[in-house]
This record gives sequence, structure tokens and C-alpha cells, in this order.
Amino acid sequence: MEFTVPQFIEEEPKIVGPLTFKQFIFVAVAGAACFFLYFFIGEKNFALFLLITIILMGGSLALCFLKIKGYSLPMIIKNFFTYSISGKVFLWKRKIVPPKFKKVEKFEKAEVEEEATLKMAKKSHLQRLSTQVETKTIK
Repeated sequence: MEFTVPQFIEEEPKIVGPLTFKQFIFVAVAGAACFFLYFFIGEKNFALFLLITIILMGGSLALCFLKIKGYSLPMIIKNFFTYSISGKVFLWKRKIVPPKFKKVEKFEKAEVEEEATLKMAKKSHLQRLSTQVETKTIK
């Protein structure tokens, strides 16, 4: 029995036109905020409304489409806050401790026994034969 292997499983499905569900939510929330801002700020000060709208829509589009080294912007922001808030593990911290000096008492030189000189072991029979074969001095 043969089974079909799914392809491109790392891609999110496109729900609303060319946008995934997350991308659509980002754009929809920013669009709704701009819509309500028009009635609160836009009628009185259109330049301020336009500036806020450009910032909101630019931020939402960056959240939707910007990828840095293959990671989406929401993932990078989540990782940043997770790293900033979580505890850090320090494996080693050097403690700077001033050195302690001990008072050393002077003592007289003890008579040191002379060590026996090292004795060289004689070559084994096999090593002597090897040397004779190499130098061609076999008796």
C-alpha cells in the first residue's frame, strides 16, 4: 500500500487571499485602529492622524512580511522578551580573593642523602640482534 507524503508542511495555509490567518489578523487590527482613529483624531488634526496611520500600518506590515534570517518578526520579538525575562544560569563566577600569605619558618638544611645513580638496563637479546642486522655486523 502506498501513501502520499505531504509536501511543504512548514508553510502555513493561505486563508484570506494571499495572507495567512496571523497576517490577516495583524492587518485587520491595524486597519480597525486606523478607522477608529480617523473619527477621534482625523477630523481635528489630519496630519497627526496620517502620521499615526503610517506608523500603525507600517508596523503591521512589518509583523506580517518581515523575516530576518528566516525567522518572522513576531517570533524574534517573542524570543527577545523570553530571553530578557527568563533567569540566566551562570556556571562559574570568579571570586576575587586577596592572596593569603603564611609565615614560613626557617629551618636548617637537613642532610640529604645522595640518591643512587640510575642504572641503565642492558639491551635485550632481541634489541642487540636488531642492531646487528641493521648494521650488518652479525657474528
